[in-house]
Amino acid sequence: MKKINYKKIAFYTLLFTVMYFLGGGISILVNAYGKDFLKSSESNWGLGFSTEGQPPTGNATAEKLKEYDAYYIGDVNKKVIYLTFDAGYENGYTPAILDALKKHNVKATFFLVGNYVTSSPDLVKRMVEEGHNVANHTYNHPNMSKISTMESFRKEIEDLENAYKGITNQELTKYYRPPQGKYSENNMKMAKELGYKTIFWSLAYVDWYNDKQPTHEEAYKKLLGRIHPGAIVLLHSTSKTNSEILDELIMKWKDMGYTFGTLDDIVQ
Repeated sequence: MKKINYKKIAFYTLLFTVMYFLGGGISILVNAYGKDFLKSSESNWGLGFSTEGQPPTGNATAEKLKEYDAYYIGDVNKKVIYLTFDAGYENGYTPAILDALKKHNVKATFFLVGNYVTSSPDLVKRMVEEGHNVANHTYNHPNMSKISTMESFRKEIEDLENAYKGITNQELTKYYRPPQGKYSENNMKMAKELGYKTIFWSLAYVDWYNDKQPTHEEAYKKLLGRIHPGAIVLLHSTSKTNSEILDELIMKWKDMGYTFGTLDDIVQ
């Protein structure tokens, strides 16, 4: 029987407590001992920002994630932004978002669920026609870290693929984003086995509550203050605020010296 190292347990318990109250939280601890966190049955993707304008730390390092064909950030030495949108349903704001992207010739990746694909086929087709990637956010948007079998995992992924192909007659881009950022090592292994790249993010803000939308000022404070080289930005297309600020936001980012790339640039 393997001997329990109580000293090690006590050390990491103390380290977690100290780092948490200093504001570093889980992300700092993971950098020191990240493998055990990836092996846990369920993890919530999280970020730690220490310096404005600089890349954050994640629950796992970029190097560790690459072992699973997973990414949360691009090249931190280049002022390039990668825009992504999660879309669980359509409530009238996606057209304005697409208009802003088209105006500035910026290509994004839209992570869609089954409800969006089946209820808003015209918008899905427009995304494709205007050169955006459409990717997999699962069919039913469940907590995927609770799914332990490949059969169940594959069904969530392939049901979305089939719905998308039925609308566009094209294959879905094989990028996968775990709903709610809930994931496990096993999830990433299964996604990789199915030919997918798991895509997290390095910048997001609370934009998904319809009845509590951030003001323009609140949105700019987060999205301008925390932008950084190589940022994979997660926005929700259901956000009224995002639809109203995106045009100006893109111009502000450009004024800061940023250009825009696609996830293809990162994974290739």
